Amino acid sequence: MVYVKWVFRVLVWVVVAGFLHYTLPQHDVARITDTYEKRVDFGENSIFWANQGTGEAENTVNRDVFFIQSFRTNGKPMIYRNEDTGWGWPPYFKFDTSNLQAEAADLISKKNDAKPQWVVVKHYGWRNEFLSIYPNAVSIWAVDGPDVRIIPWFNIGLLTTLFAIFWAIRVRWKRFRANRIDPVVDEWTDGWG
Repeated sequence: MVYVKWVFRVLVWVVVAGFLHYTLPQHDVARITDTYEKRVDFGENSIFWANQGTGEAENTVNRDVFFIQSFRTNGKPMIYRNEDTGWGWPPYFKFDTSNLQAEAADLISKKNDAKPQWVVVKHYGWRNEFLSIYPNAVSIWAVDGPDVRIIPWFNIGLLTTLFAIFWAIRVRWKRFRANRIDPVVDEWTDGWG
């Protein structure tokens, strides 16, 4: 029974960690090489796409999605989708997809350029080639070079706050259990002996 309890705990923490890793903002330093628009038919991977765009018809089976092609500092390609999140989850309240696409197109840089333009792409989500999952770009800004360091202050603050809330609940639960539940259980089990 102890193994079942530990397996359950580990699974809960893996799900929580996966959820946070998917929804919290991440930053990639990259060089944008192209931007394009593509008609996407949603299938089994539809849970990884944003809801319909703001102002679009409900329950559409396909729609045009903007994409941003880039190469990261390690030379590997990374493709981002560029969709509005609207008022849905995750709560980025992104309504400027067209503006972001224009900014990305303006920052296009080729490998052979004398001084390539490097950018930071703030995004959420995962990239999986097998399932055709793309992270959603939230914002883009130019930086001086590929060795820029981004400190994720928002993530640090949020994770610290979540840990403090978890710890506070855990401490209070242990006190409640020691003061209220355990004495009643002990009294009840002593009556059997």
